[in-house]
Amino acid sequence: MMNFIAIDVETANADMASICQIGLAKYENGVLADEWKSYVDPEDYFDGINISIHGIYESTVKGAPTFPKLADTLRSYLENLVVVCHTHFDRVAVNQAAQRYDIIIPKCTWLDSARVARRAWTECAWKGYGLYNVCKMLGHEFKHQDTGGLNLQKNSVA
Repeated sequence: MMNFIAIDVETANADMASICQIGLAKYENGVLADEWKSYVDPEDYFDGINISIHGIYESTVKGAPTFPKLADTLRSYLENLVVVCHTHFDRVAVNQAAQRYDIIIPKCTWLDSARVARRAWTECAWKGYGLYNVCKMLGHEFKHQDTGGLNLQKNSVA
């Protein structure tokens, strides 16, 4: 079985570098081994559209660490592993936040679960490959709020 990290980030606005929350779920031999999440001070404004999606306000992240302060923790989780995200959004957001702060991004192999679903199931080839539907097909309860559905509780940093 494969070891991997599932990642989900939320952003404060349309700038993908404006990460305001990161959630990780680490799997070893197909079993959930660790979870971690943190609110992030994006040092940027919050757009109402983004707030309506994830429910995170400026006041929610007040006093939270900035992306540079979380970079070492993020690196310790992602370095040299397969990192699974649903669509390119999380990969691009992490890369853009790293560029914004001139931080070296962790060396990892990114795997887009939406692309996997589109190739694995004919019913997802053209539509129906959204995270909600894929989770439903796999028998997993999808919860959009709180880092896009990872619903992390253990090892919470807020």
